[in-house]
Amino acid sequence: MDAMSETRGEARGDGDVGDLMQAIGTRARAAARRLALAPEAGKNAALAAMAENLRKAAPEILARNAEDVALAREAGQNAAYLDRLTLDAGRIGTIADAVEAIAALPDPVGRVLAAFERPNGLKIERVATPLGVIGVIFESRPNVTADAGALCLKAGNAAILRAGSDSLGTAMAMAQAMRAGLAEAGLPEDAIQIVPTRDRAAVGAMLTGLQGCIDVIVPRGGKSLVARVQEEARVPVFAHLEGICHVFVHGDADLAMARAIVKNAKLRRTGICGAAETLLVDEACAPTHLAPLVTMLLDAGCAVRGDEPTCTVDSRVTPATDSDWDTEYLDAIIAVRVVAGLDGALDHIAHHSSAHTESIITQDEAAAQRFLEEVDSAIVMHNASTQFADGGEFGFGAEIGIATGRMHARGPVGVEQLTSFKYRVCGTGQTRP
Repeated sequence: MDAMSETRGEARGDGDVGDLMQAIGTRARAAARRLALAPEAGKNAALAAMAENLRKAAPEILARNAEDVALAREAGQNAAYLDRLTLDAGRIGTIADAVEAIAALPDPVGRVLAAFERPNGLKIERVATPLGVIGVIFESRPNVTADAGALCLKAGNAAILRAGSDSLGTAMAMAQAMRAGLAEAGLPEDAIQIVPTRDRAAVGAMLTGLQGCIDVIVPRGGKSLVARVQEEARVPVFAHLEGICHVFVHGDADLAMARAIVKNAKLRRTGICGAAETLLVDEACAPTHLAPLVTMLLDAGCAVRGDEPTCTVDSRVTPATDSDWDTEYLDAIIAVRVVAGLDGALDHIAHHSSAHTESIITQDEAAAQRFLEEVDSAIVMHNASTQFADGGEFGFGAEIGIATGRMHARGPVGVEQLTSFKYRVCGTGQTRP
């Protein structure tokens, strides 16, 4: 059964799902072998065709998305979840533009990362190569279909995409347009495959690696999904468990700048992993900065859960509990705490951060430098909104996710992070004594 041959069908039982997933993995492995040798021009042609097909397929994609959103709303999903799921003509245009931007990036495959010659005359090069087959498991973000598929293709990888049940219809419509682009460019359609079932057994099958067919797993979803992937996966994982992002307003912060950054970091889009979840305010500027910042958030419709000093600012503030400092709200809620200077902020972040993104607002360059050096998160910022924690904003075209681990990839995972390397060794007849 072809992975795109049905749109709403369900596999029947674990055995059927296992057979389905193994067939998908086998096709992906074959496609990956072809993609590894594909020239840059061919990959770029496919990406250009994908972008055009996404634009042409917008009416079908939006129709399927409307069905998905209606089902999610009936299931009682919250506003932030529905926002992540919902597409409109503008968002589809942005998705297509991102695919074109990926085509414009330099080809990451074949880059010579290092070259040196040994005393015995051996010439050694370290050269970038594709990872192989990348499995992406995501929930309510249908744009992941395009971002992940395009990024994997540019880096010479095949992608197996397992959409959440709420976004399956939208994801399949988008993937169909992208597969057509692959065919138009003469590349294997099976380089991008959507798992055509809502059965959760498909996730378990992917986590086994499909008998060596999957090389890396990328989870894009909530804490429970990511935790399961990290616990059960038998292949490497690029993941972040949570996006508990902090903004620290230092004693030398400009108030106007702090207002703008804090509001954007929290409220631009509350349901993304780069949204600020905790605001830390230096006790040195709390007399002048705390009340304006808290009032601004409250007046903008954001609930504030604060420590004792914060609660005295406004009766609308709810007292924070210990769990608030470790919560990713993904909603218009923020925890606010007054801390004892830079050291207090660093200590709080060290104990409560999820190693995703942190930002300091200050005019003190020395304080900023300490913060940038000492905070051990994947992304650390100075005088900028945490919502810039995004591969597109980094110039990567898009991202397949934000990795917060310390191995291989960290931060936005773009095309360069979707490659490995091999050594090419050239001699003139040398033998080892």
